[in-house]
Amino acid sequence: MKRNFVLLDLLIYVALPLFVWNIMRDYIGDYYAMLLSSVPGIIYTVYRFIEMKKVNTFGLFILVTLIVGTLIDVLAGSSIQLLWNNVYYAAALSLFFFITMLLRKPISLFFGLDFAELQGYDRTFSKRLYYKKPLFRIFQLITLCFALRSGILAIVKAWLILEYGVEAFDKGIILRQAFSWIMTGITVAGFIYIGKIIQDSPQLVKEVQIELDEEERKSV
Repeated sequence: MKRNFVLLDLLIYVALPLFVWNIMRDYIGDYYAMLLSSVPGIIYTVYRFIEMKKVNTFGLFILVTLIVGTLIDVLAGSSIQLLWNNVYYAAALSLFFFITMLLRKPISLFFGLDFAELQGYDRTFSKRLYYKKPLFRIFQLITLCFALRSGILAIVKAWLILEYGVEAFDKGIILRQAFSWIMTGITVAGFIYIGKIIQDSPQLVKEVQIELDEEERKSV
């Protein structure tokens, strides 16, 4: 299944957009070819969202970023403005990730809560556990990786536009997907490490259970 998802991602997010861009730009122009090339990815992302069968933080994040990303493309009005809008959007995402860190609400922690809940774990218990110092620090680092990924992507995309103009579009597609895979790898590795810490630290689980039991007794 994982191999199939990788092949589908490669086909939908890289191969098809590049194919549409290179074939259709001579017939409908650069701007509309860019918009058309994003259609397979939008449809595929909506399908993956529906497949989750549950609205949670991760699902909402995917949906909101999809809607915003589509809007800034459609409202760009020109091919070069579309490329610059994507630079600004990547920079805004980087800032958003940094802000969640500063507010001590790293977005990766809430993604982790979603995944834990899907596996049958109590969300309240998991949240209290994830805010314990050794785990919380890792969630902050994962979110930092998200922020750096978007920030670096914005910088590199800006350089590509300045260097190649509209021709930066196909290079940006490949770059974006490569960065997405890197981020996915870091996220998975981080969650695996968090699971290992939980498994090797039964005292943390016991500590959380005691805290929740005490709070429940006080509220009665």
